[in-house]
Amino acid sequence: METENTAELRLRYEEIKSRGLALDLTRGKPGRAQLDLSMGMLDVVKNSADCLSEGGLDCRNYGVLDGLPEAKRLFSDLLGIPAENILVAGNSSLNIMYDTMIRAMHFGVYGSPRPWGREKTVKFLCPVPGYDRHFAICESLGIEMINVPMNADGPDMDIVERLVSEDEQIKGIWCVPKYSNPSGLTYSDEVVKRFAALEPKAPDFRIFWDNAYAVHDLYPDKKTVLCDIFAEARKLGRRNENMIMYFASTSKITFPGSGVAIMAASRDNLDQIKGLMTYQTIGYDKINQMRHVKYFGSADGILRHMEHHAEILRPKFDIVREVLERELGGLGIAEWTPPLGGYFISLDVLPGKAKRVYELCRDAGVKLTEAGATYPYHRDPDDRNLRIAPTFPDNDDLRLAIEILCLCVKLASAE
Repeated sequence: METENTAELRLRYEEIKSRGLALDLTRGKPGRAQLDLSMGMLDVVKNSADCLSEGGLDCRNYGVLDGLPEAKRLFSDLLGIPAENILVAGNSSLNIMYDTMIRAMHFGVYGSPRPWGREKTVKFLCPVPGYDRHFAICESLGIEMINVPMNADGPDMDIVERLVSEDEQIKGIWCVPKYSNPSGLTYSDEVVKRFAALEPKAPDFRIFWDNAYAVHDLYPDKKTVLCDIFAEARKLGRRNENMIMYFASTSKITFPGSGVAIMAASRDNLDQIKGLMTYQTIGYDKINQMRHVKYFGSADGILRHMEHHAEILRPKFDIVREVLERELGGLGIAEWTPPLGGYFISLDVLPGKAKRVYELCRDAGVKLTEAGATYPYHRDPDDRNLRIAPTFPDNDDLRLAIEILCLCVKLASAE
């Protein structure tokens, strides 16, 4: 028999359903105010003189497969990676990651005894909860995924070290090391050093280091600093440095879909990659690279720009935290992360209830990323994790959406 409290929850839920709402918390998209921050970039390349690089190259023409020198320098100063280890590509780091996997399947990586696609089985380690698009790449290519639990300081390195040392079919691991998607945590110095010191059985094992939120701090006085994995690997030798495939982009700095993405790797890796890229392209969009260089001027220019992003996003994350604490705090039916940066908040509900919460929210007019999406094959073994993306809605819609989400968590728990 329903308790009075459950009946009251149901009554409130049915009233909300009757409103016909359409609120969207599905993807980490910048809002309009964030997009407006970069409008000046559209005016910095106006004539042919603006298209000349520092070496005299005309950016309107073919050439420079691996990116403009000034674009490399901009990312080098921003990320602390030597310019000679950087390849500047198109608009999407996801595209570069996919291309890297395709090349590995067809040709192998530097040091591969054979292409990955000729192996009987290819396996990847996947810290969970994690980024759904990483998992989708593996699934599309038939790569077997193995869950690795996330601790408060990053992936469980005892498990990672044991698995890669025992199984030569494990060819890589996905990582979002700073403000991880969806948990918002940053890998500790110890975890990064253990990654750099891995001794995998596969000679062609690779760490896919997707540093998507490298400069996406929310609170100026609480910035987290990610240990430099390249610097740690170089201390240990060439093979350790060759393990790292580093990715980043300006997709959530300037315009998503019109940003600039980079890949950083050792010279051995880059020489092999550039040799294969010549069959794919003569060069990426150098005018867009020049646009970013001229608009920001320096890494400090990007960091100042990110302070404006933070001013827009901070209130949104504060709204989510305040509503969650007010509505669910102390009830024992949900846990969540308090991120200091990035684009997401990870919410864990009672085991077996995430799909039900998702359905209740959907029927009440609040779209969430599908339950299970933060796990390979969309299979959350505990059915408890949900990803909240608070960046796109305006603040009033966001507050309402989170209040409805909390009501759905309570109702699913009471059921």
